[in-house]
Amino acid sequence: MALKNVVITGAGGNLGKVVVEKFLKSGFRVIAILSPGKTLSNNITGELHSYNVDLTREEDVNALTDTLIEKHGNLDIAIFLAGGFAPGNLSETSDEVLKKMYSRNFETAYFIARNIHQHMLNQDSGGRIVLIGSKPSLNPNEAKSSVAYALSKSLLFRFAEILNAEGQSKGVVTSVVVPGTIDTPVNREAMPHANFSTWVSTEDIAYAIHYLCTEKGASLHDPVLKMYGIR
Repeated sequence: MALKNVVITGAGGNLGKVVVEKFLKSGFRVIAILSPGKTLSNNITGELHSYNVDLTREEDVNALTDTLIEKHGNLDIAIFLAGGFAPGNLSETSDEVLKKMYSRNFETAYFIARNIHQHMLNQDSGGRIVLIGSKPSLNPNEAKSSVAYALSKSLLFRFAEILNAEGQSKGVVTSVVVPGTIDTPVNREAMPHANFSTWVSTEDIAYAIHYLCTEKGASLHDPVLKMYGIR
């Protein structure tokens, strides 16, 4: 049986590396999308293909997706993890920060997801797409301290609804995974006095994403999966 292709953006990040390894160990062909200049560890085993692109540049993303389709054929699964965070309340959130967060959290998903979604509509096997939301984008009390980040991430939920409206008759399903604070070295350094045991692990998120993309998760439609950690 031919390997299924899974496209993963943000593959060089703390979460991305774990998701890449999860799918490789499960027998998928992983197409890892990295920021310009980034590479993945040589220690990763499995069929891995890496590409570098600035996901905020529409023309570059269009060229990349054409290349992926030409080289790999069907794109069965696409997981969009690229993004960024900026703190700031209303009074601190400038036009510059808004645009930066919009670009890093929405455009990095929109340009490539739009292209791959159109490709999936035209393949007999349909497809699965996973976007990464955020708890502040659903929780106003948390959004107060990260306004630009929360607003930019909130667009992904409506984007998923639009993708599902177009994809439902073709077997193309888009899910949104919504983590709370992710247990990463960067977050531990930024919040050294927090209770790390209540955070959600990258391994748990990778497991949930993988489940959404397997036959066992095929009965789920338009899901928004909240992973807020232990309360």
